[in-house]
Amino acid sequence: MSIRVLIKEYPHRAIALTTRTHALVLRHSSSSADQNGFSNASTSSLGNGTGAARCMVEFSSLENIDLDDYRALNMVNAHGTLGLITVNGDIFLVVVNGASKVATVRPGETVQRIHSVGFYCLNSSSYDSLLNDEVNPYPTDTIDDEGFEMGFGKDKGQSPVEHPCLALKKLLSSGTFYYSTDFDLTRRLQDRSTDGATVSLDSLDAGFLWNSYMIQPLVDFRSRLSPREKRALDDSGILTSAIRGFALTITVPSSSSPIKVSGSGLPAAMTLISRLSCRRAGTRFNARGIDDDGNVANFVETETVYWAPSGVCFSYTQVRGSVPLFWEQQTGLLPGQQKITITRSPEATQPAFDRHFENLELAYGAIHVVNLLSNEKPQEMELSNRYRHHIRNSPLTNGKETSKEHELIQLTEYDFHAETRGPAGYEAASMISQWIRHSADGFAYYLSEEIEERARSGGKDYVIKRPTTILQQEGIFRTNCLDCLDRTNLVQTIVSKMALEIFLRHKSLSGTSDFWMRHSSMWADNGDALSRIYAGTGALKSSFTRHGKMSLAGALADARKSATRMYINNFADKGRQNTIDMLLGRLMGQVPVHLFDPINDYVQAELNKRASEFTENEVIHILAGTFNLNGKTHGINHDLSPWLCPNVDPSQQCPEIVAVGFQEIVELSPQQIMSTDPARRQKWEAAVKRCLNENAAKHGKEEYVLLRGGQLVGASLSVFVRANCLKLIKNVEGSVKKTGMSGIAGNKGAVAIRMEYANTSIVLVTAHLAAGFANYEERNRDYRTISHGLRFQRNRAIEDHDTVIWLGDFNYRIGLSNEKVQKLCQVGDLETMYDNDQLNVQMVAGLTFPFYSEARITFMPTYKYDLGTDIYDTSEKARIPAWCDRVLRKGDNIRQINYSDAPLKFSDHRPVYATFQCLISKVDEKKKEQLSEGIYRGRKEMVGDTRAAGVGEETDDEDLIGYESVEPGLPPASSDRRKWWLDNGLPARSRVQPPSNDHIPNPKRPSNPFTPSPEPDWIKVERLSEKPIPPPSRGTRAQTVDFNGTGTNSNASLPQAKPNPLARKLIVPQFNGPANTDGAQDPPGQPLSRSTSNASTQSLPVLPTRSKPLPPPSTTPSSNLSKELSRKPAPPIPNKKPSLLSTALSPAPTPSPPPQRYRDTPEPSINTRPQPPPPRRSMAAPPAARKPAPTSSLIDTAPQQDERPPLPPRTGTGLSSVSAGSGKTGRGGAGSGGGGNFLDEEPEDMDALRGWEVLRPVR
Repeated sequence: MSIRVLIKEYPHRAIALTTRTHALVLRHSSSSADQNGFSNASTSSLGNGTGAARCMVEFSSLENIDLDDYRALNMVNAHGTLGLITVNGDIFLVVVNGASKVATVRPGETVQRIHSVGFYCLNSSSYDSLLNDEVNPYPTDTIDDEGFEMGFGKDKGQSPVEHPCLALKKLLSSGTFYYSTDFDLTRRLQDRSTDGATVSLDSLDAGFLWNSYMIQPLVDFRSRLSPREKRALDDSGILTSAIRGFALTITVPSSSSPIKVSGSGLPAAMTLISRLSCRRAGTRFNARGIDDDGNVANFVETETVYWAPSGVCFSYTQVRGSVPLFWEQQTGLLPGQQKITITRSPEATQPAFDRHFENLELAYGAIHVVNLLSNEKPQEMELSNRYRHHIRNSPLTNGKETSKEHELIQLTEYDFHAETRGPAGYEAASMISQWIRHSADGFAYYLSEEIEERARSGGKDYVIKRPTTILQQEGIFRTNCLDCLDRTNLVQTIVSKMALEIFLRHKSLSGTSDFWMRHSSMWADNGDALSRIYAGTGALKSSFTRHGKMSLAGALADARKSATRMYINNFADKGRQNTIDMLLGRLMGQVPVHLFDPINDYVQAELNKRASEFTENEVIHILAGTFNLNGKTHGINHDLSPWLCPNVDPSQQCPEIVAVGFQEIVELSPQQIMSTDPARRQKWEAAVKRCLNENAAKHGKEEYVLLRGGQLVGASLSVFVRANCLKLIKNVEGSVKKTGMSGIAGNKGAVAIRMEYANTSIVLVTAHLAAGFANYEERNRDYRTISHGLRFQRNRAIEDHDTVIWLGDFNYRIGLSNEKVQKLCQVGDLETMYDNDQLNVQMVAGLTFPFYSEARITFMPTYKYDLGTDIYDTSEKARIPAWCDRVLRKGDNIRQINYSDAPLKFSDHRPVYATFQCLISKVDEKKKEQLSEGIYRGRKEMVGDTRAAGVGEETDDEDLIGYESVEPGLPPASSDRRKWWLDNGLPARSRVQPPSNDHIPNPKRPSNPFTPSPEPDWIKVERLSEKPIPPPSRGTRAQTVDFNGTGTNSNASLPQAKPNPLARKLIVPQFNGPANTDGAQDPPGQPLSRSTSNASTQSLPVLPTRSKPLPPPSTTPSSNLSKELSRKPAPPIPNKKPSLLSTALSPAPTPSPPPQRYRDTPEPSINTRPQPPPPRRSMAAPPAARKPAPTSSLIDTAPQQDERPPLPPRTGTGLSSVSAGSGKTGRGGAGSGGGGNFLDEEPEDMDALRGWEVLRPVR
């Protein structure tokens, strides 16, 4: 689909990508780019760039966007966008300008190669005239040592002579990047959904997606769109996913094709796709070995696909990758200078090594390592020895006690150079096949065939034609040499040919010489392309790969390539590495562009809140049946209706979904367990379908069609659905997981099929677990292996579904003797047997199938019967009867109705079935769309034309539209026009308090208080010019400290006392009351009460500030004052010898001096008081032992007049209790005189006050 690139300059710059029906509009938001003066540049030294550059984005149909002010940027139509990237503070939209079709995997699945890209700046028109002409993608003479164009960026004052993205353009235009708008190019055929009509960007494999950094902002934007808009965006082809590597289709004429279709002259197609991983991307000497995440350098997944016009499709995948150790290699002009260094110890390497192979096993299954390193070169020998050591210690191998065939990792070491040194030359390399053929047979291959099904629905006959998976590949070859280029490509060619031969042999066919020549030529082109990416030149030995023999011209070409490699690796690779890192967003300080759509984001949030208005529920029925066939086939012609169409309630007849699981569908001989033959399963599927359709016709329901089938040697799962339900089913996928013989063989394991029925995800799993009476722990282990290791697309696991049903031969036994079980069966005592059932016991203990449920068992044990009878095993082995065949469920929306067995006697097991009711969620898309449009219109009227395609003036509010407060009760986000602290005309007043008068706010702190910064909040500035303030005289009350340097006195009407130079000022711990954020004063005369403190006062510093002296207190206590002040007595004050205070404190006798006033005490004689300082922040938790005092209301209540008990002394202050009658230094006691002196002249006694509570207003 052609895409036009349009641009608009006024009133703000915007770029639109338009198709015939829709447009994607991007507009730069200048309010975010450089708020803190930092540039968001993608260079090697990016500084401390903080916030990401922001752009507004909008995707809409053309009738809703006015494009009159836009002009075409060039005359060439684009093919899509690769994303957005920032370079030197400018935001560039990367657009594919030129591409050509190079491959067609299957009809309708094309692959395009990118040969030209354009970079269009969103925030500047300076670069519009540059980069319009094509550039040579390969020269490196204009790139400096750091990988950037010379002459640009060295002097910010000069105008650039080169486009800042020229190096990126050369990389992306090099012919090594590919994309497809028809299918997911990042995944192999086996892992792709068969019904995926378009590429879903959120399901791409990020490991092979090279523009993931650039496209991610657009993917995030897409995730916030409605389903209809998502489909429209995907169908438009605007968003492009690119891989790097190789793709090519070679047409095979019908005369050379092994599979010939009678009456059709259509040619077959053979395709090769190589996907280079971007997780540890780099050039030859800059990227070696493994990283801590388990990613290896030059990791390539290569897939060979053969498609025939008959609908048969074969696929085989293998991988290559650097030796998974931490090692480096120096560059050098001579081969001897290229020294290899292993940089980590074996113990430090093993975790990353294990992670690499666990990821491989999860994605591909069992692994066969083919190591082609030399056994003669010391450096390569050291790598091989360490490689061998780590494989031996890998958890995927079972140790020395098990045979090699049963390990998940197998190793074949093949010294390529030594084996091909003889007269046979490189032809001797084909001898490797004898060492790896057993694994090739076990791994099998992916095979799908197009089948036609006739279904009857609504009185009409329909023909449904779709591909059906027959076989799946269940293992992988991992090949490596030193560079994983030349030797590796030749051996992978041999492995690919061997897999094709196995496939053709199963079909009783063979390939012609012309067929194999085309195959070899395709692999030679693949080797050249991958070598050019990693080493800079084509592959060596490609002459032999291409023609099957090595000529003199080929040898001379290899010599020339080696010399070219030496130059490029020594002088050009550093620049290429920097460009690759820039493309992948790995340079220091690179930040992806932030995209926001103000109106649409609000609409989606509202739709989520109102989901119940357009969602309805519907109940469907599911039947799940499991049967261990014991390898028997004569039951195909039996009547299966007692099992598949049981006599149940009429509402349960003809369920919408029928899942049928078979075990031991073939006899598990040593030859069978390594490969899968689908012929037997297809026969059983035909018998099941026939039985279901006969019952459907009897009840007047639609016919059943086979939705999907899957098989793992003896275990198979087939899912049938009624034809009228097909329109509600989507995203059908299948997967298998081996557990037998440690995962290498298919005698045990699981097959799973998942689907989405309307808006509910359902997964059905059939499993055949380990046999043996005492092997319940191994069965538990098999469950964990399947539950964790079986994966669908997008890395979905079994547990990631709304409804889960397991069915199969789980092989759990009854833990009683044979005689006792036989007697219990005769008397029908199912409860006793179930109490000793291993599955029941293990589930109750939480050791297997956690959170699963099983209905009450009302049928006799289903294993093991004599064939054709109802008699349990009478052979010499005398198997104990057991409920081996089970059905389990999990999900809040599923309810089991029936659970029973069926009297089919042609196997030693009895089949079991279960019926369910399942609550399905259905979204009314039409109603949802109407609601969405209504919300959109209402929001648009409210906020005006604040959109990417709008014409309004740009403000800072645009990114805040539609965002609510982060917590209930908090105000919404503020902006330049709306400030929550100024709402209702009540300005707020800051009450932040510095530690002292010598502290000021740190100007180096970021303006945003939530920005992480190592800078302190306050810095101390010595003020030597200020004149010291004399201290208050002894006996006076302490005054409120004013940190603004102007000591205020609210008791101005009282007589002033002369300052006493010998007296020291009482500094009380700071006021910890609640902050008053509305700016209002506290009510006058507010009583103070003790409450729980948020911080220990011992941690607060003594403030050195001095203030003006206070007037002396009144000698006559005021009755009004005693009513207004509700507080506890003051703490006892030591007088030179605290140890003498040995008795309890008591209130002072009458007349008592006025109570000592702290600096936050309200003044009794005036209406207002000085504003108390705000509380200090503290991370300390309040002490658990303290209990808050009863509180009084601040509004319309009289202060409490009761006297509080005395404060207890704090441990560690040196104070002890004083008796009531001692008359010693109590409050107002004889020792204190009439002045109520609280301080002694000795400075060390100040510490006695550090442990007292802070007084605060009572709330």
